[in-house]
Amino acid sequence: MQQELAVYTLGFLQVPYIRRMLAIAGWKVRFGPFCRSAVAVGVWGRKPLARRGFKAAHRRSLPVVSVEDAFLRSISPGPTSVPAGLIIDEVGIYFDANHPSKLENILNSDSLDDAPLMERAINGIAFLRSSGLSKYNPVARRETAVPAEKYVLVVDQTAGDASLRYGNAGENTFVDMLAAAKSENPGIQVLVRTHPAVLMGNKSGHYTQADCDDQTSLMVDQTNPWDLLEGASKVYCATSQLGFEAILAGHKPVVFGMPFYAGWGLSDDRQTCARRTKKLSVPQLFAGVMLRYPVWIDSATNTVCSFEEAAQSLQAKARNAWASRQPSVVLGMSNWKIPQISRFLGSQSAKPWFVKKVGQAVNKCTESGARAVIWASKETPEIRLAFDAAKIPLWLMEDGFLRSNGLGAELTPADSIVLDDIGIYFDATRPSRLENLIADSVDLPVYASQRASKLRKLICDTGITKYNLEGEMVSLPDTDKLKILVPGQVEDDASIRLGATTISTNLSLLRVTRQANPGAYIIYKPHPDVEAGLRVGKVESAEQYADIVIENGYVPALLEQVDAVWTMTSLLGFEALLRGVKTTCLGMPFYAGWGLTDDQGQQCVRRTKRPTLNGLIHACLVDYPLYLDPVDKQATTPEKLIRRLKCCENTRSPKLVLLAKLQGRFARFAHLWR
Repeated sequence: MQQELAVYTLGFLQVPYIRRMLAIAGWKVRFGPFCRSAVAVGVWGRKPLARRGFKAAHRRSLPVVSVEDAFLRSISPGPTSVPAGLIIDEVGIYFDANHPSKLENILNSDSLDDAPLMERAINGIAFLRSSGLSKYNPVARRETAVPAEKYVLVVDQTAGDASLRYGNAGENTFVDMLAAAKSENPGIQVLVRTHPAVLMGNKSGHYTQADCDDQTSLMVDQTNPWDLLEGASKVYCATSQLGFEAILAGHKPVVFGMPFYAGWGLSDDRQTCARRTKKLSVPQLFAGVMLRYPVWIDSATNTVCSFEEAAQSLQAKARNAWASRQPSVVLGMSNWKIPQISRFLGSQSAKPWFVKKVGQAVNKCTESGARAVIWASKETPEIRLAFDAAKIPLWLMEDGFLRSNGLGAELTPADSIVLDDIGIYFDATRPSRLENLIADSVDLPVYASQRASKLRKLICDTGITKYNLEGEMVSLPDTDKLKILVPGQVEDDASIRLGATTISTNLSLLRVTRQANPGAYIIYKPHPDVEAGLRVGKVESAEQYADIVIENGYVPALLEQVDAVWTMTSLLGFEALLRGVKTTCLGMPFYAGWGLTDDQGQQCVRRTKRPTLNGLIHACLVDYPLYLDPVDKQATTPEKLIRRLKCCENTRSPKLVLLAKLQGRFARFAHLWR
């Protein structure tokens, strides 16, 4: 049930996301002079134009509702970036220290000791620190180096910021703050963090090169704030949100204004606020600020969501933005893939360049400073040598493990990809980014393990696989025999060439499986691309070793009925692990060699760590791929993609649908357009 909110500034009406997000939160925005049934007047923060709203509210005897961006907003500022949530405050506004606010009342009066709430807060803090998320997120963690020597961090802000004016800070505050940082820390380098808007040239700050001396320097590179905070020995700020994040990072910041996070016993306050009487722990402060105060919005589904969902969505958008921060020259990409790959690799400032020849790619990379990207299966030693000789980084691209509703061989665009700057996940002969992520997952934080567990359950409950093909619900016979599912593969696939040795054909896989399990009931499932006649790998005599051949079976249902899977390198082995099915590998796929599979083929001496299944899932499905929502074409999370794939048809363009039908008729010429 929506309540009407009268507004007197055009910003509420001109920026579409504001009206939409307020509507989701229960407020219908109406232009004030024509709205007779409003229950409140809306103002944006404390901008000068907000005075109109306050005057109208007084005249009409209506309460004021203050609206602001939430503390996690977007990749970059501006009306084209939709925020992750809104502050909707019926009491005041969080940055006005001279009057109470809804946040202040929550922190002063709410019970913030509930064990589940505290667990969420602790996990939320760990997530933000690990992912590097802040209000704005232009750069990833560890992208820019911070000083190795000990330093004190002084946080600058934009001149005229409302949080300064209403947080009892002014021009002299910054003079006093820098002087205190230098005098209280003799002999220690003072590093001034310039506000990102100042670095972008949009606004001015309070410190310039004129303030620098032997002890003081400006940080003029875009740097992830968590890197700066964790490297600092002490933090000084006025009212910046970085002061709040400094508390989360373990500091007791020296605060010269009166921001929302001061006055609760967690900061060294140079001012006081008599209303703030409660002493809080760091998780309690986080719970009030992040879990209770904002309204978090899922812009893909137009619903209110939790902090965790909003933060994960912002992380997905940030990861996609960070992946496309460096321009890309894409070599040899199939024409039908170009529109979708442009969405993955493009940014607001530039689209990727697509070229067909190695020489063109080298020249374009050299003149633009771009990296080169190539579909992993098209990499050759000659191509690698050409880019290495030119000292151009070559990244490999492949489909992700939750791909689409439909086959790539049928020209269905991929809703997930992986980008690897080290190797590629299916190549066991060399390291890859995924291999490193899996190894690192032995130290998986609690929040990440919980997320992986929920993700695994979601996949099993929805029956989602890589391609999500429809199939017959086959019931296997009731037998005491060990039921083994053997998935066929495309025999000239790169994962076979690089991840299998002596057992490298579907026929040899079947033969070895039968020899090792003479009394088992063996089910052979040919690969969909092979069934469609588009790839190599057909077995003419499968019945010689298999009890049954199921060409169009629904894979999730089959996995629920079998006791084991025997495979070379098929992704179906990974899907079996997710469902608790014992998996035997005769090759070395990405999920083998970690102690989670029965490895009877080649070994990988690099894979010495022993992650949990949750660690493997988090590395493979959260940390490694990038995802796009097939409906709104925006970056998304694996959880949201799974829900989309469960309820949506594939999103091929009419041209691709027609081409796919023709491809079926002329399969032997498919290489001309694929």
